Amino acid sequence: MVALNAPYHTLPGHRHPPGATVEDAGVNFSVFSRHASGAELLLYAGAESAEPFQVIRLDPEVNHTFFSWHVLVVDLPPGTHYTWRMDGPFDPQGNGWRFDAEVELVDPWARAVNVCGWDRWRRQVEGVRPHDSPRGVVLAEEYDWEGDTPLRRPWEETIIYELHVGGFTRHASAGVAHPGTFLGLIEKIPYLRALGITHVELMPVMAFDEQDVPPAVWQAGLRNYWGYSSYGFFSPHPGYCVDPEAGCHRREFRDLVKALHRAGIGVILDVVFNHTSEGGAGGPTLTFKGFGNETFYCLDVLDRRIYLDFTGCGNTVNANHPLVARYIIDALEYWVREMHVDGFRFDLASAMARDADGQPLANPPVLWGIELSDTLATSRIIAEAWDAAGLYQVGSFPGYRWMEWNGRYRDVIRRFVRGDPGLVAEVATRLAGSSDLYQANLRHPLNSVNFVTCHDGFTLWDLVSYGRKHNLANAEDNRDGSDDGLSWNCGIEGETEDPEVLALRRRQAKNLLALLLLSQGVPMLLAGDEVLRTQGGNNNAWCQDNAENWFDWSLVERNASMLGFVRGLIALRQRHPSLRRRRFLNGRARSDAGLPDIRWHGLEPDQPPWDDPQARVLAFTLAPLRKTEPVLHVAINMEPCARRFTLPQLPGIAWFRALDTASASPTDLIEPDLQPPHPASVLLVRGRSLVVLEGRGE
Repeated sequence: MVALNAPYHTLPGHRHPPGATVEDAGVNFSVFSRHASGAELLLYAGAESAEPFQVIRLDPEVNHTFFSWHVLVVDLPPGTHYTWRMDGPFDPQGNGWRFDAEVELVDPWARAVNVCGWDRWRRQVEGVRPHDSPRGVVLAEEYDWEGDTPLRRPWEETIIYELHVGGFTRHASAGVAHPGTFLGLIEKIPYLRALGITHVELMPVMAFDEQDVPPAVWQAGLRNYWGYSSYGFFSPHPGYCVDPEAGCHRREFRDLVKALHRAGIGVILDVVFNHTSEGGAGGPTLTFKGFGNETFYCLDVLDRRIYLDFTGCGNTVNANHPLVARYIIDALEYWVREMHVDGFRFDLASAMARDADGQPLANPPVLWGIELSDTLATSRIIAEAWDAAGLYQVGSFPGYRWMEWNGRYRDVIRRFVRGDPGLVAEVATRLAGSSDLYQANLRHPLNSVNFVTCHDGFTLWDLVSYGRKHNLANAEDNRDGSDDGLSWNCGIEGETEDPEVLALRRRQAKNLLALLLLSQGVPMLLAGDEVLRTQGGNNNAWCQDNAENWFDWSLVERNASMLGFVRGLIALRQRHPSLRRRRFLNGRARSDAGLPDIRWHGLEPDQPPWDDPQARVLAFTLAPLRKTEPVLHVAINMEPCARRFTLPQLPGIAWFRALDTASASPTDLIEPDLQPPHPASVLLVRGRSLVVLEGRGE
């Protein structure tokens, strides 16, 4: 609670910058609302205060400039909580206006928000009650970054690790002081560093509504766990803070970023600018609907009560409106400038390529504005290059610098490893960086973010343990989630104690991860896959905030051999620059060794089975980029039985076995000094496995 000296005097204030800004004279408040006819600022002593200690009515002749409402509250202390009320016309059908002077609104620019009094479902049933909305917090704390800046690691070194801040440390086995928080994650940084990843990709950490779920899901006691329901795009999520009522949001998030940077790990935020938690016509008014519904959302041109929904979440942000585009870019630049994050992954980014009527734009202003921003120039920008209404832009997302989640990579690698025949030509293209998607429009292998699993779908262990989804726990009658996960259960559905099935599942998991780390492009791992975390076959665990969905840290010991395999894979990739090329492979001799950059093979050298509809084998030889780097030879056999591969003869090169997914630990992945020689000209690769040889000078 702040110390008060109300009533506070006011001055006209100014429109820029938006939000609540601490100045020498006090705090300046400013918000955008084009068609509002009046505005009130409500000031609270704390997050749980039952009543505001002062309500300031703004004068349209004094506190209104262009489309902004503003006031400076003299000597107001930081820590004050606040909301807005906007008056204006209610005409949802004709103009899309939804002003309601009874509804308190959270500032879209609030640097911290609290939700102590927010009850979404009571609001839905009983209507608006006094002072029942989320509140912004005035922040002014100084912060010592101790010289920290966003990291500038070369893009080709990137290995992304997607994790959920809450779920990563909420399990009792995590053993942290503050489970489920930014500070709790700090305690697990040594684990991340030992794993070898270069960046964490944090699932949504901007303030989101945990209560935004369908009625049946809410009645089942579930909530919005993943966080793809944002409303406060400048505020860290209060649920991940130790003391949000005191406005600690920014400090605790900064502590996390600084600690990760000290460990050499970058921070990528998964951001949700395609929709908000306000939903469609039946959803609550929290913020944007009350300030400028017709500006912030895409509405039907004939009946503006109807929200265009290209996201599957009830609304679509009108991202290419000039003011909304500026808002989005300002938010991103804030997180880079003030929070030192290193990049962003944009959820359903193709929805941001649409105009106000929902039509795809050839050159969407907001996407080009992000690409060309000076502040964001060195930030990773990653698109989930599709939306929920069929716009699929993998390989054609607007811009040049944008990296993309490569959904085509995921799908073909899953099919190939489960044993689908006739895919080797496309598999080779994906392993080589997806030139068919990126080369023609002047992009590079680094534009492709390769993955076989992510938060959305099966975990790695479930991918090899279930042939169908098991989502009944989500309280939607198993209708949610993908019906075709391109998975294979290895002969038995779900849990089993059959040793042969379990061994095959581990081998398949190794195959998927090995192909991922051996591919050109940027690899992304899902947190927990390295220790075979399961969700019990649930391929849409978005509402499961419970032990079944959290990272179980006892798996680190129980599946230590798998963890060691993944660490070894990452180390293998790191010591082979040839796996991290900035340019596409072309088969020509460009290496120091005088070898073609890549040679493709089948069972015999230089005879890849491109046109064989039954082929499930592929091999390739990768030339080094540096004199100190070994030659790599990879032989892949996704047939159920063993096959013999004839090795290419390279004068002066001796082969050593580095990796064999059919072997048990510790011989599945071997450090260079311990690798056994392979003097034979033929390599036996067991069924459903792959072998990697390193070739060094004799």
